[in-house]
Amino acid sequence: MTKPLRQCLRAAIFSALLGCAAAWAGDISFYGVTDKDPLTYAPGETMTFTVSVLEEGQKVSGKNLTWTRQGDDGKTETGQAVSDAEQPLTIQTSLDVPGFVWIQVSVVPGEGEQPQQGDQHRFSGGAGVLLDQIKGAGEPADFDEYWARQKARLATVPMTVKREEVPSGNENVLCWDIRVECLGMPVSGYLCLPKDAAEKSLPAHLFLHGYGVYSAGKRVSDSEITLEINAHGIDNGRDQAYYDTLRDTALKGYGLSVESNTDPELCYWNGVALRVIRALEYLKSLPQWDGENLIVSGGSQGGFQSLLAGGLDGDVTEIKAVVPWMCDISGAELSNRIDSFSIPAWTDALGYFDSANHAKRIKANVDIYAGLGDYVCPPSGQMVLFNSLNTPVKLTFSQGRTHGYEMPDSGKYTLEK
Repeated sequence: MTKPLRQCLRAAIFSALLGCAAAWAGDISFYGVTDKDPLTYAPGETMTFTVSVLEEGQKVSGKNLTWTRQGDDGKTETGQAVSDAEQPLTIQTSLDVPGFVWIQVSVVPGEGEQPQQGDQHRFSGGAGVLLDQIKGAGEPADFDEYWARQKARLATVPMTVKREEVPSGNENVLCWDIRVECLGMPVSGYLCLPKDAAEKSLPAHLFLHGYGVYSAGKRVSDSEITLEINAHGIDNGRDQAYYDTLRDTALKGYGLSVESNTDPELCYWNGVALRVIRALEYLKSLPQWDGENLIVSGGSQGGFQSLLAGGLDGDVTEIKAVVPWMCDISGAELSNRIDSFSIPAWTDALGYFDSANHAKRIKANVDIYAGLGDYVCPPSGQMVLFNSLNTPVKLTFSQGRTHGYEMPDSGKYTLEK
């Protein structure tokens, strides 16, 4: 079965589980834990998950449950149970290979009921084994030569800047809607700068977007130079219809098709990466930059871009990546790990953009936040990223956290090196 087909099937199952409109008597949620730190299990050791069903925040009995266990060992198990307020559902499993297990629990709708929509209405969590042995498939042999060529191409484009001053909402901060020329589409975003900032007085902070089509925002700060850019070089501050039209036409499903990712110089991610490089060049050209502190941050696709920024610009000093995307893109195809719900189908060209390959070249301090139940950005990919970094890094996993939802009172488990 091909990867795109696997994704379609899994997405269909996922949608069926989540359903549409809610018709429950009360708001259903879940709380789940493991019997020990979920990052510390040994191969073959029993992992015990206990999962409670809550209605309006209180543990409840009598709910029909279905659960699924998947793993990076390729095995899947399913089961059914009935919730008990006094005795949470217990699921025991194990794993013999480096990787993670993924546990999902949801309520089976009763007659006339539809599943409640959203990740908060199911449990999605996990645990791992031999985490330091989770490795990627490797990078293209000419990885550095490829990026040297891209930077050389970019250098042929003068860094012409158009700035239009716009209200910042803070009388002490100036703001501009900026365009910086780049290969293809320009860098497009909002630059904010404290009034009367002296030369070489401020750190610079680049903010990057998650997947989607929307305007940059204004990051108003009295202690930093801030620049938030949209991923596409499109206009900022337009009416919603402008972004909706682009999302449904020219930018529909951008960067996800095999056809768009066969040539690394023509694929969409090349332009995204070059805009990040140019945005950093622009920030470093500002006289108010202190010449030392260059921070990059973002979530999901923004985390992916942040890691590319650190790998492609050695001046970046700090990276903050929340559930970073595009780590270990080939994980399902080449390493038989659990697939992502939303990642481009693997092509050799994507090896030039994989966050984990860029991680090896990062000099900055890196702070990563991830979810043990996030299978848009699977935890195995986060570990490939962590293991590829050769710089101070902190990776914090949250139990019961999916890509867009974090379970209340979830446990936090941190790896550092």
